[in-house]
Amino acid sequence: MRQFAISLFKVSQTQFAQIPKFYFSKKVVNVPTMGDSITEGDVKELQKKVGDYVNQDDVIALIETDKVTIDIRCADSGLITQMFAADGAKVEVGKPFYEIDTSAAKPAGAATTPETKKEEKKEQKQEVKQEQKQEAPAAQKSTPPPAAKPAEKKPVAPSVTTPTQRTEKREPMSRMRQRIAQRLKDAQNTYALLTTFQECDMSAVMEAREAMQKDFQKKHNVKLGFSSFFVKAAVKQLQEQPIVNAVIDGTDIVYRNYIDISMAVATPTGLMVPVLRNCERLSFADIEKTLIDLAEKGRQGKISADDMVGGTFTISNGGVFGSLMGTPIINAPQSAILGMHAIVNRPVVRNDQIVARPMMYLALTYDHRILDGKDAATFLKKLATSIEDPRRILLDV
Repeated sequence: MRQFAISLFKVSQTQFAQIPKFYFSKKVVNVPTMGDSITEGDVKELQKKVGDYVNQDDVIALIETDKVTIDIRCADSGLITQMFAADGAKVEVGKPFYEIDTSAAKPAGAATTPETKKEEKKEQKQEVKQEQKQEAPAAQKSTPPPAAKPAEKKPVAPSVTTPTQRTEKREPMSRMRQRIAQRLKDAQNTYALLTTFQECDMSAVMEAREAMQKDFQKKHNVKLGFSSFFVKAAVKQLQEQPIVNAVIDGTDIVYRNYIDISMAVATPTGLMVPVLRNCERLSFADIEKTLIDLAEKGRQGKISADDMVGGTFTISNGGVFGSLMGTPIINAPQSAILGMHAIVNRPVVRNDQIVARPMMYLALTYDHRILDGKDAATFLKKLATSIEDPRRILLDV
């Protein structure tokens, strides 16, 4: 019995060795997890096709969800043998996306890695320099050919423009734009929205920035902007008035002992609101560095769903686009949003004298179900006072 088992094992081992390797090298890759609560998306662009050889970490496709656009990268190098989705198709997390043969040899002329490209560019530059050195003596000996006579210009008949036809173009809304539209309309339908305004003299903040900019940038390697002042002023007031940092949940009011501020960022694909976590612990430099990182990720389309989850208060700066005044809409499920606007020199009265000052209109849209007018007006007035005298932020008064 033992000899029979051994012989059977040898036969099985021989048969296993004869099985072609490609049976084990081909594998199906599923649509990866794209963030909490994201279960599906649309294929925005397939950057690789069947028959292409891909390197590890190459971007194979862009998938657009209702929150972000995500790069789908290859986990292994190999040859793509099958695609289970086309451009514009809807895909679900965990379902097959493509098949790859990891045993396929890399064909000549296939896309190279960034490191290989750098080496090739160096070699090409060296070859060009050597050719230039060899051709230089011959070029010095040769005499330049005589300049050709300019051709006579013939009169051109004036072009006649015909009126163009009136046309319309229809294109589907992206998943992100659909989600933004739905969220904004839901906020209007659910919340009792009301906006209060306050003007703010930016003289003190502008003077502080100008006086400390070089030292601040030298120490922290980042510029001191206006946003960090407003984040710090908002944190101060949110701590003093925790009801603004709270939210309605059913028949309860939920108070948070942390402050996560969403910062509205305009990106090529639409408006995004990534979150600054634990702002009560951040310094001016921490805020500026985080904002720069989020802005860069927004421009590159790399803001993830995790970057936008949460948030207890929102700051939106329409002033960067020249907006003088506006009424922002609450970013659900929050209770208030602060709108910053353009800084404009306007005549104001100071010590019974009419003088020009750099002024900004501030707007606070709030949920009247949880915030009374007194709470909102007090919050905005004190925030403006902290901006007009930044010492209040540092001294906590």
